[in-house]
Amino acid sequence: MGQAIENRYEFIFLFDCENGNPNGDPDAANAPRIDPQDMHGLVSDVAQKRRLRNYVQLAKGNQMPNAIFVEHATNLNRPIAQAHEQTAGGIAESDRGAPKKKVDLARQWMCKNFYDVRAFGAVMSTGLNAGQVRGPVQLTFARSVDPILPLDVSITRMAVAEDVKGAKTLADMIAWEDKQPEEKLRTMGRKSLIPYGLFVAKGFISANLAEQTGFDDADLRLLWQGILNMYEHDRSASKGIMTVHPEYAFCFRHVGTDTDLEQRKREAKLGCGQAHRLFSLVTDGIRHKDGVETARSIHDYELPSLESIREGCPAGVEAHRLADLI
Repeated sequence: MGQAIENRYEFIFLFDCENGNPNGDPDAANAPRIDPQDMHGLVSDVAQKRRLRNYVQLAKGNQMPNAIFVEHATNLNRPIAQAHEQTAGGIAESDRGAPKKKVDLARQWMCKNFYDVRAFGAVMSTGLNAGQVRGPVQLTFARSVDPILPLDVSITRMAVAEDVKGAKTLADMIAWEDKQPEEKLRTMGRKSLIPYGLFVAKGFISANLAEQTGFDDADLRLLWQGILNMYEHDRSASKGIMTVHPEYAFCFRHVGTDTDLEQRKREAKLGCGQAHRLFSLVTDGIRHKDGVETARSIHDYELPSLESIREGCPAGVEAHRLADLI
């Protein structure tokens, strides 16, 4: 790993969903997440991080130092045990009350070898203790520009999945099937989706926390790549068409203004502008085009240009497209 990044960043990107469910809500029968007060759509930070992890795992082959800790269908205590074996010799029962030095060594090993620990942080005290890491990269819930209309549509399933009682052989299953009326071998189902939604996602990167985890420039470039490609390799029928639009994915890089180089480095870490004001340079420029009542495409919106965003940036802050930084 290289030297940890030394600049604070904020990032913001637009993505849309066409005829799909961008993020199902388990508390609402997996219907698209919405804000019940104003009916704007939501996509959780957890869902976004899952797609970023999936991209990194695919792009880097799940190999250290860019392995993924929070991996699908795995036991998180396994890599924690590996951290103890690699740094302090074994995972004896007494390690559950491991001394601070042993925990610190395991935490450092996890940061060095797992991209998502280095970026997002992790709680690693779920069995063997490798401590906790507060990651430099944080995302908010993404929110749709307009209210969305969740649809619950009926679909026909042209087969059934019957557990045939008493069937012990394939012949028994075939005999049961042959006896059924054709309409009994079909069933109905339901599918939740939205016709269209344009979402705004926002995130933050702390240089101070990056120093603690070792999040460096190579990790940062991989994050930008992951954001731009997070849905390109995560297709499913339920998601419809989801797309991050590279021309509307931006970051704000804090660089400082002081003529003293050491003071400027401190400014770059602490930041030279409030995050919400920087985000508003993008969000305030999003509106429907004249004559568009119901948006069904990103092309139905007036959207801010990089030039207009740069004009509004305060001194000591640079605006960039993510695609230009890869």
